[in-house]
Amino acid sequence: MKHDSKDKRSTILYVDDDADIQAIAKLALESLGPFTVTLCSSGKEAVELVKSHDFDCIMLDVMMPSMTGPETLLEMRTYRKELPPVIFITAKIQKDERKYYDSLGCANIIAKPFDPLSLHKSVEKSLQRQK
Repeated sequence: MKHDSKDKRSTILYVDDDADIQAIAKLALESLGPFTVTLCSSGKEAVELVKSHDFDCIMLDVMMPSMTGPETLLEMRTYRKELPPVIFITAKIQKDERKYYDSLGCANIIAKPFDPLSLHKSVEKSLQRQK
């Protein structure tokens, strides 16, 4: 489904330390969904971006060096009282892990490896649930 320029494009901050996954996610979300994606490679970088930019959604890889996705989310909350919906992207989706991510108030958990052709649908559903 193509989107024309009149469509409102939601902004996503996509945080992942793997450049290949970043590229796939950006291409999939921007070409198939109504999204504009800003990429960053670390929790520290993401926290800095959230201080100065408003996003409609934040997608966080759980396993990153130096600052995990959950740690990044908690750090972001020290700077911004209100955050947009947060979606965790992770291969670690056992029941206990899911409960932990849910306890942090995430909008959704998307399993890695994700299907690039349906990623935009998962994000759109997550954002609709938050409205």
